[in-house]
Amino acid sequence: MESAPYLVPHSQEEIAILHRDDNLLLVRKPDLLLSIPGRHPLNKDCLITRLQREWPTASIVHRLDLDTSGIMVIPLDRETHAHISRQFQQRRVEKNYHAVVHGRVQQDEGEIELPIACDWANRPRQKICHERGKHALTRYRVLERLGDRTRLLLMPVTGRSHQLRIHLRELGHPILGCDMYAHREALDMAPRLMLHATTLAFEHPATGDWLRGECSPDF
Repeated sequence: MESAPYLVPHSQEEIAILHRDDNLLLVRKPDLLLSIPGRHPLNKDCLITRLQREWPTASIVHRLDLDTSGIMVIPLDRETHAHISRQFQQRRVEKNYHAVVHGRVQQDEGEIELPIACDWANRPRQKICHERGKHALTRYRVLERLGDRTRLLLMPVTGRSHQLRIHLRELGHPILGCDMYAHREALDMAPRLMLHATTLAFEHPATGDWLRGECSPDF
């Protein structure tokens, strides 16, 4: 007997347009909104399909997880898509996140360098795997310590699936509200995943200027 398909909660929050020009958009994705359509017909509502109603040529060049909110770049033509895609591949795009994690992180700053592989038996979960995992590096800095939790600035060097969530779990400080990698106490301490993409900076494909977008978290 087949299990019932997972139906994504439909976020009714609007997508904020942070920057707009002839070549691209910078937008704020709400949490609980897919970046691209899901496989099930009832999971077609997503960021890109909403944007394509007004900008039919809009395309996806990177993603944020369903539970993660924050800034994304949306190319509006093929040349812009290809240019930004190369920048992501060459790790030339600056990406910063804010996260609120369980416990008091003692070091003011540090690095987490642990290889990540798909946990095929428990998809879509990932796992640390030194034998076949892909290199993954996350830098972090403490922004604020608040009793039983800590606010961090996260600066991922690589972009593996679930990298920030699993790296922080391995650090011993899972992200609050994380239903995949946090223990029960950390999961129950927040009404949502406390992870937000705050900064995105890259070379504008048309002008060659460095474009920097900022998007503050609402938690």
